[in-house]
Amino acid sequence: MIIFVLFLLLGTGYYATQIEPKSISVTRLDVVNDFVPISFNGTKIVQFSDTHLGPHYSVDQLQQLVDRINLMKPDIVVFTGDLMDNYTQFGLDNRIKAQQVLKKIHAPLGKFAVFGNHDRGGGGSRGYKQYMVEAGFNVLVNEVHTIRSTKGENIIIAGLDDFLLGQPQVARTLRTLREQDFNLLLVHEPDIADQLQGYPIDLQLSGHSHGGQVRVPLLDPPVTTLLAQKYVEGLYSLPYTSKSLKLYVNRGIGTTRLPVRLFAKPELTVIQLLHQSR
Repeated sequence: MIIFVLFLLLGTGYYATQIEPKSISVTRLDVVNDFVPISFNGTKIVQFSDTHLGPHYSVDQLQQLVDRINLMKPDIVVFTGDLMDNYTQFGLDNRIKAQQVLKKIHAPLGKFAVFGNHDRGGGGSRGYKQYMVEAGFNVLVNEVHTIRSTKGENIIIAGLDDFLLGQPQVARTLRTLREQDFNLLLVHEPDIADQLQGYPIDLQLSGHSHGGQVRVPLLDPPVTTLLAQKYVEGLYSLPYTSKSLKLYVNRGIGTTRLPVRLFAKPELTVIQLLHQSR
């Protein structure tokens, strides 16, 4: 019995450090919504998050991730924060190489990003936005962006600054959103969804949680992080907002603190927008 337990522990440890952190699951989600314009019906959004480039996630792994994203042929790509575990410690050469990889992501309707807490910390606050802009991303810092189709119809993407180390401005950013538009919100921390009452958000995409990073089946994650304690992974419906907000929390790609994942596999989210006639 003791030998069995020992082998079980060793096997679990090997899986959690060598296998699961290097694998990726793909979650496909259809968002059927009255406010998706007909000309955007079938639009494909790919979300990735929390790569935490550094000692435990390399530029070569990022290249493999980007290759996989491009194979999905997204119309829109969104990154919901925490690109590098520590911007300064990652080093200039690695930052340049990673930026060249990120440039290769192809999305005809645009690539969008927001700040995470690790993008604000570690010296990143001074360089992250320009870095991502040079990689072809539109970095939304308390900003609203309109994507217009050739038929003159719109969808709206809003982005809020990081809530832990940034200066998010919820009211100033979201008060211009209109009820009749499809409004997508990007924000790193998922739990701020509870602050969005009264704003016409259709879909919020977040990361930050890593899905708990280490999970025990059928139990809540033993460790959660601030502002990702209520909404940890997957899809949630919040009917108390003015448009029945749907929140998707992506488990992210990399790791932080410890290079371990268990029952919280790295994730890409593929979201298809579907028009639903009123």
